[in-house]
Amino acid sequence: MVNLLRKIFIKNYNNVNDSKVRGAHGKLASIFGVISNLFLFIIKLFAGIISSSVSIIADSINNLSDMGSSIVTLVGFKLANAPADSEHPYGHQRIEYVAGLIVSIFIIFVGGNLFFSSIETIIGYKVENIDQNILVISIIILAISILIKLWQSYVNRKIGKIINSVALEATSKDSLNDCFSTLTLLIGNVVLLFVKDMPFSLDGVMGIIVSIFILISGIKLIKETVNPLIGVTFDEKLIKQVTDILKEEPLVLGYHDPICHSYGPTMYFMTIHIEVDQNEKMINVHDAVDNLEKKVFEKCGVILTIHMDPIQTDNEEVNALRKKVKEAVSKIDSHLAMHDFRVVVGPTHTNLIFDIIVPFKFHLTEENILRSLQELITDEGINYEFTINFDKEYVKNEIMNKEY
Repeated sequence: MVNLLRKIFIKNYNNVNDSKVRGAHGKLASIFGVISNLFLFIIKLFAGIISSSVSIIADSINNLSDMGSSIVTLVGFKLANAPADSEHPYGHQRIEYVAGLIVSIFIIFVGGNLFFSSIETIIGYKVENIDQNILVISIIILAISILIKLWQSYVNRKIGKIINSVALEATSKDSLNDCFSTLTLLIGNVVLLFVKDMPFSLDGVMGIIVSIFILISGIKLIKETVNPLIGVTFDEKLIKQVTDILKEEPLVLGYHDPICHSYGPTMYFMTIHIEVDQNEKMINVHDAVDNLEKKVFEKCGVILTIHMDPIQTDNEEVNALRKKVKEAVSKIDSHLAMHDFRVVVGPTHTNLIFDIIVPFKFHLTEENILRSLQELITDEGINYEFTINFDKEYVKNEIMNKEY
């Protein structure tokens, strides 16, 4: 169904890395959301009015807010697709995250409003018998609503995964949560169909349960939309794609210190250090770097900047010390990684110069690590001095394949 809609309404629908094609996908999902949520609002409002159900009316308002959210998402995709300018040289794709955040705030507002109105319903409850035919009509409408919401969730999740959209995946989860909340109302109405003279407001209780579903959903969605705005690391699969390309180049002896920036779902920047033989001709290395940067952009859509680190590979003493230090670092903790190893031999001592990548919130201090290395790296008659630069682990060492 989704692929059929894409074929009908989107030109070159498979080229999802193109910003215009991606925007067309977002527009398709948003328009679908506006139409379906408007329909749900009308039928649920009707059911709520004829059954005098506060929770069903509130659920219809929730669908109205979902329609507003779809409009916000539609505007967000339109603005995010705007070209870069002098004030925003990295483009406008992060507006999509802002749109997702606005959707999340809408959800929390609706959930909070429903929660308090449900409490008022419980406090002011009076026993009233509802016509059985009206209950049946309400049950049918709620059942139809669940099916439509499941369809909504599927469409948004499918398109969201195709174009890697945080906003659409958030909308998909919201639709799925709406299914659970409407199911709660459905169960409540089925109970009322068979149980008369309820001693308490089942409608109010169901409303509180629904509001809790909505509030939890809103809080989770805020986290998911705020994280990309604050800054998170790249997807592991994307990093692996980049490092696999680096591995294909014979001149690259190792890589480390990746720093990743995302300015939207398709706007990626990355810097990385590669180790090369210090005896290799600079013109050859420079040519290889140019080719790698171009290849990474063409295959992964990542704007890559490579820094070259020359290392000594033809000195057996240096190679042996590099291996010894690397093993010692791993012995201290397997989460540590070492790179950029150099040796400077002097008349009174030998300088071991290298970098160590340390994870965030690591249990050992830099002083502890240095002290442990001084205890592990010893040779009779040689005085080793350590010059260590401690780097932060912006990408997990396990992902970077530190043994390469």
